[in-house]
Amino acid sequence: MTRRPLEGIRIVDFTWVGAGPYTTKILADAGAEVIKIESEKRPDVLRFMPPLKDGIKGINRSGYFANRNTSKKSFTLDMKQEESKEIIKQLVAKADVVTNSFTAGTLERWGLGYEVLKEVKPDIIFMSMPMQGTTGPHKDYSGFGAMMNALIGLNHLTGLENREPIGTGTNYPDHVPNPTHGAFAIMSAIRYRNKTGKGQYLELAQTESALNVLAVAVLEAANNNTSPIRKGNFVPEAIPNNAYPCQGEDRWCVISCETEEQWEALINIPHLRPIFKIQNIKNKEVRLKNIKQIDAIITEWTKRHTPEEIFEQLQALKIPAGIIQTAKDLVEYDKQLKARNHLITLNHPEMGETLYNNAPFKMSETPVEPTKAAPMIGADTEDVLKEILGMSEEEIKKRKHLFI
Repeated sequence: MTRRPLEGIRIVDFTWVGAGPYTTKILADAGAEVIKIESEKRPDVLRFMPPLKDGIKGINRSGYFANRNTSKKSFTLDMKQEESKEIIKQLVAKADVVTNSFTAGTLERWGLGYEVLKEVKPDIIFMSMPMQGTTGPHKDYSGFGAMMNALIGLNHLTGLENREPIGTGTNYPDHVPNPTHGAFAIMSAIRYRNKTGKGQYLELAQTESALNVLAVAVLEAANNNTSPIRKGNFVPEAIPNNAYPCQGEDRWCVISCETEEQWEALINIPHLRPIFKIQNIKNKEVRLKNIKQIDAIITEWTKRHTPEEIFEQLQALKIPAGIIQTAKDLVEYDKQLKARNHLITLNHPEMGETLYNNAPFKMSETPVEPTKAAPMIGADTEDVLKEILGMSEEEIKKRKHLFI
């Protein structure tokens, strides 16, 4: 069998909740051995977050946790015990990377900061992912993706003009910029270590990472001394650009015209020719002044068709258009995802066959995909102790009180 690209890389993973586990999931699915450090005394809160399999509560029944932790091992250890720190040091001595997404300074207070661990393993790569970094007046503040949405200004830009800010409906920083930047930083450090033999300390301030998605708004404020506001679906470069109701209950499509060629193709659709009655309609400024009338004519047309019909017709005319899909649509009907085998099932020991995202990229020479479902809590503790740390049955029994 072809080796996966990161086979041979071992990661001691203290991350929890969203961004951190997603970072290490990317690496685990690519072949890294990710050992998730947990405790039944204080488990990852994501283990209890919905959706729960069959609606039944349990530490191993969260679909949210499962999707963020494929291909990993779970190692339970009571970090309040002094002996546990020595076990972590033994594990780090045989590892390549240590990751954590705690509030700044947490591992340092446990006596397991970078300066300590690099004495154990001089070339260790140590990543910390505090919300706002390890320096500055807010370094001790903690929070999750929903708070970051507000802090970086994403909420301010999301919603309808003259209405309250509503955000994205999800913890966007946890799912997109922070995991990708985190994984990229770790890979860069591994490459540097391979070339120089040196490890290093990595710090990813999650608010700074997430702020990258707002580059246009930040540049507007910096260069023009203005602060962009939320404008719903309005995009000045594309007129029209909106979501339109379609046939069926709460069914919608999106249509966007960025070029004159796209606009010409749109208004030549028979049912949209009434738009021609607007004088000088080819002029974008005129279209902007008449956008409500244009949207009303388009809406009258889209309501007669399903989103799928609109999508197929406009794409054939090379007009950007799409279906506003529900989660159910994505799972049951999306032909493209099915064709690319993006949604896969893995057998979980307690939840049975459950759905997971496949890796979002493919490599021609080395496979990248989840190899197993998320681990039951503590499922790999004994194997790690025996196979990596070389502990005997007797030693494990003596220290049984630690592995909870």
